[in-house]
Amino acid sequence: MSEAPHGVPIKTPGQLIAAIVAGFAIPIVVIVLLAVYVNNSTRTGAGTDSLSDTAVAARIAPVAQVDIRDANAPHVYKTGEEVFKAVCTTCHTAGVAGAPKFGNAGDWAPRIAQGYDTLLHNALTGKGAMPARGGTSPDDYSDFEIARAVVYMANDGGAKFAEPAQPAPGAA
Repeated sequence: MSEAPHGVPIKTPGQLIAAIVAGFAIPIVVIVLLAVYVNNSTRTGAGTDSLSDTAVAARIAPVAQVDIRDANAPHVYKTGEEVFKAVCTTCHTAGVAGAPKFGNAGDWAPRIAQGYDTLLHNALTGKGAMPARGGTSPDDYSDFEIARAVVYMANDGGAKFAEPAQPAPGAA
């Protein structure tokens, strides 16, 4: 071992005071920061609606539901507006991926000029980023219901297409 005297790290009264203050202040700051970190959460309880019966039911509701239908019941066709709100509104309200915006005559004019049959064909088979039938299956919406949605959107964009004829019973 060395015979040299060891130096004292604190040589002045100012350094002593600074060491004492740091010895108390640093642990207190660390404790306060940890308390704030642990306590920084959403409070639930009296005065909040997060534990209400409806809020809890909404959080634990199943994602999907089974819809059992009578195969022999007469088919009730949805209107063009109902199909639009259920299927088409996601893209056609905002104009996503070049989709003509609902109600914007400027967006719809070139498509209306192509004619109803072309619009219906594009809706049924898909065009560009739009999937066939708007991503639905024939079990979800019939060709007649898709046609109604096409007429609904095009007419709101300035077309004067007639409502498609309802198919005969059993032809759906």
